[in-house]
Amino acid sequence: MAFDYKKEYKEFYLPPKTPVIVNIPEMKYIAVRGTGNPNEEGGAYQNAMSILYSIAYTIKMSHKGSHKIDGFFEYVVPPLEGFWWQDGVEGIDYSNKNTFRWISVIRLPDFVSKEDFDWAVKEASHKKKLDCSCAEFLTLTEGLCVQIMHIGPFDDEPASVALMDKYLEDEGYETDITPDRLHHEIYLSDTRKTAPEKLKTVIRHPIKKKGTAV
Repeated sequence: MAFDYKKEYKEFYLPPKTPVIVNIPEMKYIAVRGTGNPNEEGGAYQNAMSILYSIAYTIKMSHKGSHKIDGFFEYVVPPLEGFWWQDGVEGIDYSNKNTFRWISVIRLPDFVSKEDFDWAVKEASHKKKLDCSCAEFLTLTEGLCVQIMHIGPFDDEPASVALMDKYLEDEGYETDITPDRLHHEIYLSDTRKTAPEKLKTVIRHPIKKKGTAV
């Protein structure tokens, strides 16, 4: 049976509907950066989705071709994730999506090297007739975070964020969003097939103990 990151690492991908604190280790990602409204038809965000999934499935299916990856094992492609911010805005202003800045990512298995990634970018670009050169091999350690399972439309996320903030206040922590530590979402539902009120999204914020510099 293929390895499923959501099932094997439930503490990272399947939090409860109440806030919990987690320590996120180093992970590797395919990443595409961009700006603008993610709902724009044919826009930068939708193009990023095509690039991310083209590379992700090229790597997943590599064992059937000539490129062999050391340590490869069959796995389920992890869910789409996104880091979001807006210049000059504290938190997220959902009413002004045109000013969104984002890094969209899909997690890579640890066995994928930079050389394997570079091969996949070229292979996907050639086979899909899609310029994937903007994709990055991103390694990130988020560290101490609070997260929650948000059920419902994306525009209703502030209610879940408020629960996280209240929890942090009670536990002696505070949100630590900086240019290097961002609002993070993990998308567990297919928006094309799921009603907005049933969407499942992990919301994750970096945190620190109150009064600490880092």
